[in-house]
Amino acid sequence: MAPAKKRNVSSQPNAKRAKIDLEGIVERLLKSRKHANDVFDILEFLQSEKEKDVICAVNACCKLFCTLLERNDLFIGKLPEEDEALNGGRSAEEKYKIFMRHRYNSCVEIMLEHLNHETHEVKESALCCLMKFAAEQGQHPLEDLDWSEHFSFPRELIHAVVQTLLSQTSDNSLLISRFQEFLEMEDVRYYVMSAIRENVATVMDKNKGAVLPVYQSNVFTLMSNINMPSQDSELTNFMVKQEAKHEDWKAAKLLDHKRAFERMWLGFLKYKLPNSMYKKVLVILHDSILPHMSKPTLMIDFLTAAYDVGGAISLLALNGLFVLIHQHNLEYPDFYKKLYNLLEPSVFHVKYRARFFHLANLFLSSSHLPVYLVAAFAKRLARLALTAPPTALLIVLPFIYNLIRRHPSCRVLIHKPSAEDELLEDPYLMEEEDPALCRALESSLWEIKTLQKHYHPDVAKAAMLINKPLPEQEDDLNEVLEMTAYEVKKHSLFLQYSLNSFLRINQNETAACFINISLA
Repeated sequence: MAPAKKRNVSSQPNAKRAKIDLEGIVERLLKSRKHANDVFDILEFLQSEKEKDVICAVNACCKLFCTLLERNDLFIGKLPEEDEALNGGRSAEEKYKIFMRHRYNSCVEIMLEHLNHETHEVKESALCCLMKFAAEQGQHPLEDLDWSEHFSFPRELIHAVVQTLLSQTSDNSLLISRFQEFLEMEDVRYYVMSAIRENVATVMDKNKGAVLPVYQSNVFTLMSNINMPSQDSELTNFMVKQEAKHEDWKAAKLLDHKRAFERMWLGFLKYKLPNSMYKKVLVILHDSILPHMSKPTLMIDFLTAAYDVGGAISLLALNGLFVLIHQHNLEYPDFYKKLYNLLEPSVFHVKYRARFFHLANLFLSSSHLPVYLVAAFAKRLARLALTAPPTALLIVLPFIYNLIRRHPSCRVLIHKPSAEDELLEDPYLMEEEDPALCRALESSLWEIKTLQKHYHPDVAKAAMLINKPLPEQEDDLNEVLEMTAYEVKKHSLFLQYSLNSFLRINQNETAACFINISLA
């Protein structure tokens, strides 16, 4: 239900709130209607500056209004103006219900405000109370409407809660995580998804699509907390109990859940996101979003836009495209061209290096790729290896070797036949963006020969492997993908220590032999 525009919560501003027995007031209110005005004391207490007082008042309101809802003691239907209703010719019972319904509206409004309270305990208490109100309203609707489409679900109240959770100024991630408990209920989940979609459209259009980091972070946190069912039989946990006549209720249908889920994500992703948000979305895309969409290929526009951001985001976007290509028959001819152009010196120096090579290895795992394409990747990586740090080289070299193992036709890059007129320049075009035109097959992997004289012994040793026929079994990249510079340095120092020890032992043995010979 929508918050009241006008709030009237206090008739006795000089009341001694500190001495008020809230539980006693609730008992009196529920016992006799003649104490109806005492509700003002509870609502006044609800706005106390003391955290403990507010929490006590929240509990009191929860008990009071949940009981009134259960008793049908709140006015049902379009609520008339309070002054007009109380002064008119209505019955005493109807006046009471109108009066308490206005107090209930005021309570809900204050509770919604408390979702932005500076203290988390107050926020949590208010949230739980509002959801209890929603549950009671579901069983005892306050609107006398045709619920053929939405049954008796309190949509307006849930929309108001979602609107407040999606703050534009405050990070509500902790409160949203508490709200996840309620998202496990099928009907709550369905209407929350609808509320998110409507709220995003309203807020982003009002701000002309501008990036709103705090707001968009709250939206993403709420959406990523939604766990979708996979079968109709799993739709069993409802906040509002169903009846046979509501068997066509959309909230009880998996297909409608998927449609709501899809519209929610597409509505969110059609706007520009903060750069950090792209990465968060792309990381969960293939596991938590695409499997629950009716038409996953609708994500193509978002993934294309994400690729244009650059860096790690581009790679993660290609991961999503790869899933669409292999699992949903998406045609995307520029996929490998885009991946090829991500191979720049920066990939060796950033924190997402391991993920980059893990995914690149996955993308290039097929043995049916054309030889020119594989050769282009091997050659480009070899050229970049000339300026790469040791930690990266211990990944790149096995990576190149694996490419050659999968595609024997690329061995020509290693065993390039010599000619009488040997080329003085490498024909490979490093600046060419199209791997089909870079002339990699006309070149050779001379860069790896150069690395055989690398200062780091492990790198030099790895580069020497190209001098012999490569074994058929591929190298396990998982062992080197997460290796840090510290670990490489430590290993190098160990090798140096072992070499020095070996030399000292041999030197001592030589000296001993010399002494023995002299003595003899």
